[in-house]
Amino acid sequence: MEIRVSEDAQKWFHDEMGLGTGDFVRFTVRYGGSGLQPGFSLGLSVEKPENPAAQAESGGITYFVENDDEWYFDGHDLVVGYDAALDEPRYTYEKEKA
Repeated sequence: MEIRVSEDAQKWFHDEMGLGTGDFVRFTVRYGGSGLQPGFSLGLSVEKPENPAAQAESGGITYFVENDDEWYFDGHDLVVGYDAALDEPRYTYEKEKA
């Protein structure tokens, strides 16, 4: 599993959440909503990694998914983009390349 964060998304995290060099964003699985797995959706929190399954750095911010939440991605990479019309991150999932 890989995490890719676009430059526009990284700027959103910096500007809207006040994050910068040395900060961490955890992508977590939440019960409810809609997402890659029925009945679950993707959430986020600002915390340090303990046992990451995947992580990526962009603009000095480390983005990660813990091992406990890797099941949600079911062989997919997380791609974090930016939706300018909604002024928020856009999460898409791409099947991992073999």
